[in-house]
Amino acid sequence: FSHQNLEWFNYSQLYNQLFKDVGSLAADLTDTKDKLTDRLQVSNDRLSDMTKERDRLNATLTEMSNEMSRLQSLLKKKKTCPAGWRMFSCSCYLLSASSGSWDEGRADCRTRGGDLVVINNDDEQTFLSTFTNKETWIGLNDKETEGSWMWVDGTPLSQLLTKYWATTQPDNGGGDPRWGEEDCVHIRTYDNVLWNDLKCSASFQWVCEKDPI
Repeated sequence: FSHQNLEWFNYSQLYNQLFKDVGSLAADLTDTKDKLTDRLQVSNDRLSDMTKERDRLNATLTEMSNEMSRLQSLLKKKKTCPAGWRMFSCSCYLLSASSGSWDEGRADCRTRGGDLVVINNDDEQTFLSTFTNKETWIGLNDKETEGSWMWVDGTPLSQLLTKYWATTQPDNGGGDPRWGEEDCVHIRTYDNVLWNDLKCSASFQWVCEKDPI
């Protein structure tokens, strides 16, 4: 080679080596970026799970705090339930002697100074499972907006209590015209005391709830 050709050859080799080095570095950077992206996604998933758990614990703590406040208030005032009513926690409960529609049941409860039962927590659900062995109306419905379940006191159904729906429920009749619109909820005692939506005109007994006096 001439001196000029030798220099060109050396530069060419140097360029090729640099090109390979840059390519290798780019591949390493891409691999590092992918690994960091995966780690970031895992961290985000963990953070999301922790946030959900925090919210669940906060909701449970709020329920427990409210229940504690009610119990303390009841103890201070030493309130009792009327004859025929049964006390649990801070409320009085009555199982109706007659049967009727959901609206008739609610009207009866209101004339007694209460309303259809509102289930606030697991303990209250457990209590009701021992309180009655009858299929009974409770104060949950989606009359106003289909699929938006509300208690008679105006509070929405807590996500923590949706586990008490019976299997495949609520189904609004499953599209079968024989059942019609199923906007009211009753307890099915033959199904582990779980909840079922049914047309409000069906006839059942009901459970009233009110504050002690």
